[in-house]
Amino acid sequence: MILNPLEQFDIIPLSYSLFFDIKKHLYIISFTNSSFFLFLTFLIFLFFFYLVFLSINLTIKPKIFQYLLENIFLFINGLIIENIGDNSFSKKFFPWIFFIFLSITLMNLSGAVPYSFTVTAHLIITFSIALAAFIGVTIIGIKKYKIEFLQLFLPKGVSLLMAPFLVLIELLSYFIKVISLSVRLFANMMSGHILLKVIIGFAWIMSTSGILLYYCHFIPLIILFLLIGLEIGVALIQAYIFTTLICIYLNDVINISH
Repeated sequence: MILNPLEQFDIIPLSYSLFFDIKKHLYIISFTNSSFFLFLTFLIFLFFFYLVFLSINLTIKPKIFQYLLENIFLFINGLIIENIGDNSFSKKFFPWIFFIFLSITLMNLSGAVPYSFTVTAHLIITFSIALAAFIGVTIIGIKKYKIEFLQLFLPKGVSLLMAPFLVLIELLSYFIKVISLSVRLFANMMSGHILLKVIIGFAWIMSTSGILLYYCHFIPLIILFLLIGLEIGVALIQAYIFTTLICIYLNDVINISH
């Protein structure tokens, strides 16, 4: 029984795959529990599509996995239309946005399984995802506008005296998006799992502290089951918020002149 609610986030090496010496410094590459659940999420992602392909049929009524995929498809398509626009250029980003949403959803939901590991409850993971997505958004903007992309940091009609200050503010607000994206996802997932672990520990202590408290420990257990449902909802909402913000940031860089 883990009484420390933070122990569930410990990175535990499962094996050491490689070590080498560069200028008398030893570097060890290890396969950790975090790596394992990242790899497991990728396998679940592939297995989900495998089940979809198995269930595809030409009948009017689709099977459950096909129906689920079609609804996710329509949801992401509506998200792109609402935040980026309904045109052929915005539709090019559908596979990317779809992958971001589904992968973050799977990583968030996998943490709700008992004895699993919450990958997105680590800032380095969420920061890496946010940074990779943000670099992709920036590359798309630069590829479309070239040097005119710098207009994003200097609004039209600004005086030369105020220009340096506004450029600095715009640069900070632009790059701070990576931190806000990663911290939002990390904080929500970590706080929820800490709360669940605290309630589990509280119920465990009550169950071993006498007959009266033993019968009372069912109260926090009932609250725990309710919070698990809430945590699943938070996992889905956070994946939605992360994906929506990526769409908004993408819209900002591809519609600079509007």
